[in-house]
Amino acid sequence: MALTIPRAFQKKGATFMGGFLTTHVLDTARGLPAAGIEIVLYRITGDAREEIATAVTNADGRTDTPILPADAFATGTYELVFFAGSYLRATGQAGAEPLFLDQVPIRFGMSEETHYHVPLLLSPYGYSTYRGS
Repeated sequence: MALTIPRAFQKKGATFMGGFLTTHVLDTARGLPAAGIEIVLYRITGDAREEIATAVTNADGRTDTPILPADAFATGTYELVFFAGSYLRATGQAGAEPLFLDQVPIRFGMSEETHYHVPLLLSPYGYSTYRGS
């Protein structure tokens, strides 16, 4: 199955087969993309958690490439961990220690070989996510 890949990751004339995973972070308290957030992607198998990728968000709050590209994609259970604490401290939003939100884990499943987009909407005292496009 050929996929439509987001414009931010398109290469002229490229055709992508299989699935891939993208993410981004929006700072809902400031109304801006959240730049500089470290993200770690884990594959979950039973009780085991294997680190398979790391990335840092750019000025647009996105990773420069899919965090799980098509050539590494496999269906299964995954976890994205967003290291939000450093970002919240750097932007003056941290509040008192210990932070209410420091590391934000999102565990989710990918059951089809298609594009999955798992964004994080972040503020100092709350977050949300959804399956995006």
